[in-house]
Amino acid sequence: MDPLQLPTAASSQSIISMEIISLQTLALIFFISLFIYSFLQSNSKSTTEYGFKNHPLLGTLPEFFLNRHRFLDWSTGILSQCPTNTAVFHRPGKVNGVITANPANVEHMLKTNFENYPKGTRFIALLEDFLGRGIFNSDGDTWRTQRKTASYEFNTRSLRNFVMETAAVELQTRFIPILETAAALNTVIDLQDLLERYSFDNICKVAFNFDPGCLEGDGTSGSEFMKDFEEAATLSSGRFMYILPGLYKIKKLFNFGSEFKLQKSILTVHKFADDIIKSRIKESLKESGEDLLSRFMNISEYSPEFLRDIVISFILAGRDTTSSALAWFFWVLSLHPEVERKILNELKTIRRSSGKGRDDLYSFDELRQMHYLHAAISEGLRLYPPVAVDTKACLKDDVMPDGTVVKEGWFVTYHTYAMGRMESVWGKDCNEFRPERWLEEEEGGGSVVYRPENPFKFPVFHGGPRVCLGKEMAYTQMKLVAASVIEAFEVVVTTTTADGKEKIPPEHVLSLTMRMKDGLKVRVRKR
Repeated sequence: MDPLQLPTAASSQSIISMEIISLQTLALIFFISLFIYSFLQSNSKSTTEYGFKNHPLLGTLPEFFLNRHRFLDWSTGILSQCPTNTAVFHRPGKVNGVITANPANVEHMLKTNFENYPKGTRFIALLEDFLGRGIFNSDGDTWRTQRKTASYEFNTRSLRNFVMETAAVELQTRFIPILETAAALNTVIDLQDLLERYSFDNICKVAFNFDPGCLEGDGTSGSEFMKDFEEAATLSSGRFMYILPGLYKIKKLFNFGSEFKLQKSILTVHKFADDIIKSRIKESLKESGEDLLSRFMNISEYSPEFLRDIVISFILAGRDTTSSALAWFFWVLSLHPEVERKILNELKTIRRSSGKGRDDLYSFDELRQMHYLHAAISEGLRLYPPVAVDTKACLKDDVMPDGTVVKEGWFVTYHTYAMGRMESVWGKDCNEFRPERWLEEEEGGGSVVYRPENPFKFPVFHGGPRVCLGKEMAYTQMKLVAASVIEAFEVVVTTTTADGKEKIPPEHVLSLTMRMKDGLKVRVRKR
């Protein structure tokens, strides 16, 4: 290349960057002007008595702009004031929809009128760069085929094998020794990061017959993947929060800002998934596997790129959800020592009954006897669901059970985080951490047992035809980790803010799952 051409190329890039900045500045001035105008026209009052403020021309945009950094708490407050915990949301750019925390509405969209509420083209398009057309980002036959294939892995035998051959071994040989070392040295560790590494190793082993070793040795490739996977998930979900809905397309076209970081992260994620697939293809030439990925590889029409989408989707499901749930559980448990004592008493009772000691691994059947622990984990999920909001699209005009009108092309979001905080759903103590709400006495005055809730009142695992296939697997893994850690260690949370005070609750990052912003810093002490 002629060196004389380099300044010209650099100048062109500089001009493009300046033009983009100028466009952003003009857009900002335009929206500030409209913002002022709308407030003057509406005299700073909402056009309705409740719900999201709807300004002339701008709709909900001004409040969304001011509150998107605290979207969950802001929208929860709005929904709590609405008669049916449901509100209509309008933004420029034809972004119209309904946000609901009403169980009847949730059941209507997830089950009763399921076919009218698919993922939709907007949702799929925003996440397609990252998730492709995997099971969590697809509709119709593409989704049905993947779900049917995956369902074979989630039976009782597979669940038992997962617990005893994968999760328990990973816990005993890698996870617990790290905690023992931290206790001996009295060092602070990031429990959220440790849980993510543990869950990542597990899902890779059970679903792809591949061990990334993130909890053992340097785990270099797995650690790099996890970092970029988290960034890709956060930046992809951030597209939903753009003031201008199509701005990400411009940023992607010119490859700058968050879109530059996103595409770079996706390259690492795709390479990691592609390497797993190539390795499994070579192994399949020698012997057939029984893992989840092998089942999909046996379907001839699935291309390597589509297999990659499947791998990424199941990593998202198996790693991010359980690790998020456990991190929030251990944090909220630190505020309720009385709950921790009840869990310890339950574990002691199970140990006495089995005749085993603390060094023995819990069996699958023993985990199923942990009713109080199951209730405590469910209560943590109610208040801090891993997937805080989920969105569908409306295909045809519809009316929700509470009378809310939904137009064709609108989005409909059910707000799981808000539902856990609705007095109309959970009673006056909805903001309290109280595992007892999940327990009841067996008929005849027997022992206290866990009582499942209506899935549309507690849609943490979705509901209807798309209900989470791995629900029981997730609960079993969470109980195994929680029971083993609580029995052996006292977990002391040390997370503080810059001024040295603990922030309650910790700040969260609203990605595809709800993570703690700065991790969960703890010290562990052996009991």
